[in-house]
Amino acid sequence: MIVVTGATGQLGRLVVEGLLAKVPAAELAVAVRSPQKAADWAARGVTVHRVDYDEPATLAAAFAAGDRVLLISGSEVGARVPQHTAVVEAARAAGVALLAYTGILGGDEASFALADEHKATEAAIRASGLPFVFLRNGWYTENYTANAAGSVAHGAVLGSNGDARIATAARRDYADAAVEVLTGEGHEGRAYELSGDTAWSFSEYAAELAAHSGRPVAYRDLGAEEHRQALIGLGLPEGFATILVDVDAAIARGELARDRGELGRLIGRPTTPMAETVRAALAG
Repeated sequence: MIVVTGATGQLGRLVVEGLLAKVPAAELAVAVRSPQKAADWAARGVTVHRVDYDEPATLAAAFAAGDRVLLISGSEVGARVPQHTAVVEAARAAGVALLAYTGILGGDEASFALADEHKATEAAIRASGLPFVFLRNGWYTENYTANAAGSVAHGAVLGSNGDARIATAARRDYADAAVEVLTGEGHEGRAYELSGDTAWSFSEYAAELAAHSGRPVAYRDLGAEEHRQALIGLGLPEGFATILVDVDAAIARGELARDRGELGRLIGRPTTPMAETVRAALAG
């Protein structure tokens, strides 16, 4: 079986649909917190396991010897190390054939705080002795276009990265990479550094928003604390605002502009241009 954890999230859904296009539903299982959200897949023949990362006892039945497992990183920053470790331990106990993990671009070299839990998870996977693949995902373009309408309405894209460059790709690009690893051969022991083919600046992003909306949008480069306060003023929790400002500092250092082409090579096509994702976001 191929087992996908966290399958009902935004990335997970794309991975499962990609897998269903390549393998029979009877060979696919999903491990999810809310089985009702996977009812459409169950109706198509996919096995659905009710799993909660915070309840290790629920994990045992989700894995079996010989399975290929995709551990999609949890979304609860601060809780992910024990959650991921529980999955790793359950996979080790079951004797799975491959554990793929969606980490973060840069791996051990990443110096921003958001990478810490990913580095700890990779260490736990290595220590488990399981055959593994690390899918070190860069930023999704949708991380920014999710707020495209708001940026257009305010006429500004806010940041504190000095207008440095970032090599994003569409969420589907990263999902396709996971599908390739889960269904292909020769990936064991690899750590893929995945990012978009072309890095872009926030001024370029603002220009795309303006071009596709027909309204003026400009990039406003702020000081770190001014940026943090602006994000809090927009309704973000203080902790999350601090994380985003720390990420911008990493962007300024060039850590997220690694356009090595590994993602495009893995999926066998160019990654989705930023402009295409902007256009889709504003059209929707």
